Order: sequence, then C-alpha cells, then structure tokens
Amino acid sequence: MKTYGLIGYPLSHSFSQGYFTDKFKNSKIDARYLNFAIETIAEFPGLLKQHPYLAGFNVTIPYKQQIVTFLDELDSEASEVGAINVIKITWNGDKPYLKGYNSDVIGFIGSLEPMLKPYHSKALILGTGGASKAVAHSLLKLGILYRMVSRNPQGASHVSYNDLTPDILSEYKVIINTSPVGMYPSVDNCPNIPYEALSDQHLVYDLIYNPQESLFMKKAASKGATVKNGLEMLHLQAEESWRIWNI
Repeated sequence: MKTYGLIGYPLSHSFSQGYFTDKFKNSKIDARYLNFAIETIAEFPGLLKQHPYLAGFNVTIPYKQQIVTFLDELDSEASEVGAINVIKITWNGDKPYLKGYNSDVIGFIGSLEPMLKPYHSKALILGTGGASKAVAHSLLKLGILYRMVSRNPQGASHVSYNDLTPDILSEYKVIINTSPVGMYPSVDNCPNIPYEALSDQHLVYDLIYNPQESLFMKKAASKGATVKNGLEMLHLQAEESWRIWNI
C-alpha cells in the first residue's frame, strides 16, 4: 500500500489526513495518509529510516523553509519561492531521492484570482513565515505589488504592525493573513491592524480555515470588506500534491 504523510508540529489543526483518507476511500485508491508530528526538523532523516515505504509528504508549519536543506532537488518554482510544502520520494533500494515542490502557489492563485477587482493592485501580507513566501510569489505572478507586515521588519519593503496607518490600508486594498494568529484554539486573537480603515473595496483573505470564520475575517466583514478563508486553497493545493506524487 502506498503511504503518504504530513510533517509539521503541531498537527491538530491539519485537514490533510482527513481529506486524503476520504479521497482514497471514495476513489478506491489503495493508499493511506498518516500524520507525522515531529518536534524538530532534525527528526526528519530518522523518520525516513523508520518508514522506508513512504511515497511522498506534505509539509506544514513550521518546516516549509527548514526542510529545504534535506532535499536532493527543488522544482524550479519551489526554488524561486524558497518554501516547500510537497515532497516526492523516489526510492533506489533503501536510498530515498527527495524532490521538493510548492503547491501553495497554484492553490492560492486559484482561490484568490476570481475575486480580484481592478482596484486590487496592492496587497499587505501579514506574517513572514513559509506560507508568506508562496503568497508573495503568487502576487507577483498576478501583477500585484505587496508589502510584508511583521513585528520585526527586515527591510524597506517591510512594515511593522505598529506603523500600519489608515492611509496605508486605504492604498493596499488586499490584505492576506499568512500567520497562525487566530487559528484554533486561539480563536479570540486576530492580527493587530487598524480595522476601522477597511471598506467595501477591501479583499481580506485569511489562510486560516479553522475556525471557518476567524476573528480577523469577522472584524473585516463588519466594515464591508469581502472576506475568504483558506479552505479552497487547501483543496486546490492538495489536488496539486496528488498530481505531483503521480507524475
């Protein structure tokens, strides 16, 4: 039986195991999908030794960037993004060959693009982790300028949460939360932005899907903004993962 899995920590928030288990059952595919919660990325090589039948992985928080050093090859787009969320494993005897991909780009573009209006030309990306890399790459492909928002800005293109002003939000009408702030069980938290500056021209996207409507989304919707969570993106990237494992 082919075995696929997910690495990250913690994994209580993940939908992948349920999604693929249902997919395999409904499509009568002889395969299984397991969760591998590893506390540090240093556990990854040992995981492969313990499970020398694995055909592929998804990668989630916090290892989308850390995993790169363990791979033999990167897909060209994944190399540009600098973050990995899909690994295809080819076994040569007991030696695995690992190639990294990023399916988040296809998932995010497919989910966001139908919602864009002509005035959605600039975006703020909240958070600077692995997911933000795929979002930034996607926005460039869509021709949307962006600035990163973080607690500790790293360059001129970054801005701190404390320095966000209503004027900035009036200029940047797409706001994407790529951080885990507000994810279950911390559902009473939300990114610290001036929500009073949001309008019905704003498109507010939260990569979080648990809860289905985060506090970030609720506060934005109360100002008339269009809001969306990351569930469709997850479905699209999961199907792209499956395509990658089978090419």
